[in-house]
Amino acid sequence: MSADHATAATGSPNVTPAFLARLAERFGARCQTSEGVRAQHGQSEAHFAPMPPDAVVFAHSTEEVVELVRMCVEAGVPIIPYGAGTSIEGNTLAVQGGVSVDLSEMDAIVEVNAEDFDCTVQAGVRREQLNAHIRDLGLFFPIDPGANATIGGMAATRASGTNAVRYGTMREAVLSLRVVTPDGRDIRTSRRARKSAAGFDLTRLFVGSEGTLGIITEATLRLHGIPEAITSAVCSFETLHGAIDTVVQTLQMGVPIARVEILDDMQMRAVNAWSKLDYPELTTLFFEFHGSPSSVEEQAQTVHSLALANGGSAFRWSNLPEERSKLWKARHEAYYAAVNQRPGAVGWATDVCVPMSRLAECITETKADLAGASMPATILGHVGDGNFHVIFPLDPDSPEELAEVEAINARLVERALAMDGTCTGEHGIGLGKQQWLVAELGEDAVAMMRALKAALDPAGLFNPGKIFAA
Repeated sequence: MSADHATAATGSPNVTPAFLARLAERFGARCQTSEGVRAQHGQSEAHFAPMPPDAVVFAHSTEEVVELVRMCVEAGVPIIPYGAGTSIEGNTLAVQGGVSVDLSEMDAIVEVNAEDFDCTVQAGVRREQLNAHIRDLGLFFPIDPGANATIGGMAATRASGTNAVRYGTMREAVLSLRVVTPDGRDIRTSRRARKSAAGFDLTRLFVGSEGTLGIITEATLRLHGIPEAITSAVCSFETLHGAIDTVVQTLQMGVPIARVEILDDMQMRAVNAWSKLDYPELTTLFFEFHGSPSSVEEQAQTVHSLALANGGSAFRWSNLPEERSKLWKARHEAYYAAVNQRPGAVGWATDVCVPMSRLAECITETKADLAGASMPATILGHVGDGNFHVIFPLDPDSPEELAEVEAINARLVERALAMDGTCTGEHGIGLGKQQWLVAELGEDAVAMMRALKAALDPAGLFNPGKIFAA
């Protein structure tokens, strides 16, 4: 079994009874050392074996996080930020034990500036909670990774999702962050202005840093107006190239499509079974169009014509809110649909992103590689920006299957890098993609990242073991 799947043998040697007693004295019942709570915070959505922390502290304010960080640093104890636990590259596992700081109860929406199209929220606010809160103001937050993740976790992993083709990723969505640094300082990375040339871009430094440079406790976010009209459609294709050509031509024509997702035949079979749907089990595109009624109609007609010319079926429309919700719920649950093709399986989800001109080639070669796999792997992704995922339902007791998927995943990443793509479009590096970071960016670029880490966290206590291989 590879090191990726090994359980951390011990916790931190510096988590002594005296240290735990100090935590309990300060945080009371919000300091948990029970096996169940620790196990929950040491698990992953994906294939990684459990790596529980020694203790979990539920923080209620930035000031409490500052205090906890100072206590941990003084004792030499690792600290791992935790939100909803929905990351899938082992990003929140306690590789060296320590304290998991759970930010899920820091769930206040601090302010909404409707006239400025922005808001400030605590890190534990979930994206669905935020959208429910601002809906009556005619606003929405578009970053949609599928899971009902926390905003802090989404910023820390530079999440994106189904709306990225039109609205961008967390990189574009975050205006400012409040961060607790490894030396126990509470900093704000920027103001609310839409642009700034004031010094280093600290906001972008922390977005995507996976808790290795600081703990995000608040985020100021860009918001958007709810479109006047929204419609969704589903289109099946006889060929993979026909589907991708439709997307490329749509983008080349400047159609401002909001969502376009690809699901291969295997994924459609799994989705139909899981979500009780009846779509053809062919390569399929899910579309969504936003705008005024006339612009939505024009967008949809243009894309429909392109799809038909590329061998697509007639569109199946979802115009009512409940119809759209059912469609996108099925898309968001595609991971669970894929994994549950095999009873008792665990999921290994990987992703890459390539330039649009190479996407059809990359998916076609990957599809051919998967044809020889011993498990029913599926492909789906945010085809509008060149990002796609492969999901493997694994027998957790089969080292042979783990080795097989490691080999397939290695070929997938090598294929993407050869096309000038990336080893991860949105999952982050975490534990699972560390060996590919150097291959993608080179030794010198990664050395610079290590230097930044060492400068900000010289003791190496913030989410240790992530991003950089030992």
